Amino acid sequence: MISIEQAKQMAKRLRASLQAHDQQASHSMALELVAHQLGYKNWNTAAALLPAQVRQTAVTFTKAIPILRMFDETKAREFYLDFLGFSVEFEHRFEADLPLYLGIQRGSLQLHLSEHHGDASPGATTFVPMDNIEMFRDELQAKRYGYGRPDIVEQGWGKILEVHDPFGNRIRFCQD
Repeated sequence: MISIEQAKQMAKRLRASLQAHDQQASHSMALELVAHQLGYKNWNTAAALLPAQVRQTAVTFTKAIPILRMFDETKAREFYLDFLGFSVEFEHRFEADLPLYLGIQRGSLQLHLSEHHGDASPGATTFVPMDNIEMFRDELQAKRYGYGRPDIVEQGWGKILEVHDPFGNRIRFCQD
């Protein structure tokens, strides 16, 4: 069952989607549309009958985001942004002279890089299932990165393209 809060979020996303397509809709109109979509006569009826919160009946997980240790912001940006093609999702420091915590992403792959010594140990391995591994290899090799030119290794269970960052971490990209 959908809660009132979830219905409001649906209306908010609907309104944003319509605006992205040059269609204007008021907040109340979006709420009415969601109410109809959920089978209610109008928003007031939906608001009266929908529960405030839906009780969770099972533990669910969305995805894991690995945290990798880094020691040098410049080298991290060169490797992850310039070489691997990630983009910055967010940057956080508690103060200007304190360690960096950096969120990066490429497509649906998200990684967090941290200069905080308690967040992660150097030398971690992250396994990343993917498609089009040959295209990715060709992209990386074309960049002529001075510290590595990764190639695909065929295993009995898939193709592996492993890269090593400047901090001792490994990312194993794998295609079945």
